[in-house]
Amino acid sequence: MFLSEPMCYDWGESSVGAVSVVEGEVGWLSCPLFSHPSVYNYTSTQSAGHNLFWYRLPEGHDLEQPITYSKDRERLFLQPAIADDTGQYICMLRNKSSCSKIAIRLKVLQPDDVVKCGLPVAVAPIEDLIPLQEGKTLDCPDLQDATKMSESTPKVQWYFAAHLVSFHDREQKGNSLQVHLMMEQYQGLYYCRVQYQRRNQTLNFTRSINVTAILPLSLPKEPSIMNPTNDQIFTVKTGTEVRLVCRGQLPFVLDKPSREIWWTVDGKTLDKLPDRFKQINRCEQSHHFRDLTIESILVIQDFQSQDMKREFYCSVKNERGFDTRRAQLEEEVSLPTVELGCGLGVTLLLMLILFVVYHVFWLELLLLYRSWFGTDERHTDDKEFDVYISYARNSEEEQFVLLTLRRVLENELGYSVCIFDRDSLPGEPKHTSSIHPFIRPSFITPLSLKGWVRELRRARVALALVRWQGTSPESCQSKEVALMRLHSQNSTNSQTGLISNTIKDPQKVLNSAA
Repeated sequence: MFLSEPMCYDWGESSVGAVSVVEGEVGWLSCPLFSHPSVYNYTSTQSAGHNLFWYRLPEGHDLEQPITYSKDRERLFLQPAIADDTGQYICMLRNKSSCSKIAIRLKVLQPDDVVKCGLPVAVAPIEDLIPLQEGKTLDCPDLQDATKMSESTPKVQWYFAAHLVSFHDREQKGNSLQVHLMMEQYQGLYYCRVQYQRRNQTLNFTRSINVTAILPLSLPKEPSIMNPTNDQIFTVKTGTEVRLVCRGQLPFVLDKPSREIWWTVDGKTLDKLPDRFKQINRCEQSHHFRDLTIESILVIQDFQSQDMKREFYCSVKNERGFDTRRAQLEEEVSLPTVELGCGLGVTLLLMLILFVVYHVFWLELLLLYRSWFGTDERHTDDKEFDVYISYARNSEEEQFVLLTLRRVLENELGYSVCIFDRDSLPGEPKHTSSIHPFIRPSFITPLSLKGWVRELRRARVALALVRWQGTSPESCQSKEVALMRLHSQNSTNSQTGLISNTIKDPQKVLNSAA
């Protein structure tokens, strides 16, 4: 056999890959030797005396078999293909002095293994682009091959998503499909089924076209940088890894889809810089209608202070234009965390100390405040008197009340004192009812025989008794002065406590009087 002759150069199996065909449809194999016309050309090889032969190596066999299928120049046709046609095929060019051969694999697929949501197609779809609001004519792929094999004019039927196309803006004209006005919902797979007659047999094959809408060609197609913006500033910190993010929008340009995004540092591309400068195109997102939004990250490891003086530029480019933008940097100011922590701790400690001091010594603090900044509250607290003094009618006590106690309470402590002989109207009786208008009824009320025990207890709460010891031998007898706390509805209990606690220290009063 010719296959075993040593003079035949074996190219092995074609790198194009296996050819697939659906069982029951027409399929064909093209000899891969003619895929490089500069090496092998069918016309020139025929004129040089080379003949083309086909052999088949079925699945599970070791012996090649000559093929008598229909042949047309460099193609071998299967009309139609059956499951047993699966296997390896060898095409050979041979003359008297030389020979070359190459193998190609064929797969015959069942229709149920191919169909997903449309018609069974074993051949990969052809990509086609149609601008929105524009029109285009679609021709069925490989129709010319059917014309060569057909004994009559082939007929084509068009389908969209497994349904016959029958819309007013998409209609079949002859064997072509005319899209009058492209819209977004018209995107998807279009199928064309070709039927023809050969030797009284109806044959067919199916092809597909994946149609994608793009933006109208009249719109601007220049690229632009979305991030960083003109006023955006990247905050960086020396000694750390810094990442500068650039996002560019690159519109799709028909027939020239080349699009790029890159970083430069001081006008140099990253391949001319140290390894600590790296570029990562982390995200490439499909925008709408084939426009792209690409994100590129410049990673700077161990950012140094001298890098602040460098110029970092991000650039984008397509066939319509170019755009570039500089990344502005600002060094991060490190906050003194230790100092801030210590200051906060000291502040909290001082607040805690002040809180404790206030709760323990609040009375002393309040007295100190009144002695320094005390004001006359008689016009604001809605009271006429703060203190009513009840005393015995003798010269010593009366002199103490009128001269010493009154002066301390009124002049030094700022209280309004009610002294009966001085502040009562002439002719008023000297009993409890005479002071009733000045006292809140909930503290002092007229006594009655029926409830005298309860009333005396309430009077005891309302009265503060002051005892002191005279300093001279003549005044060694204990003296008492009763201070009655006077209240209005708006008065506070703090002033009552201040009076009682102040007068309970007789030595303080005497010292003040001295």
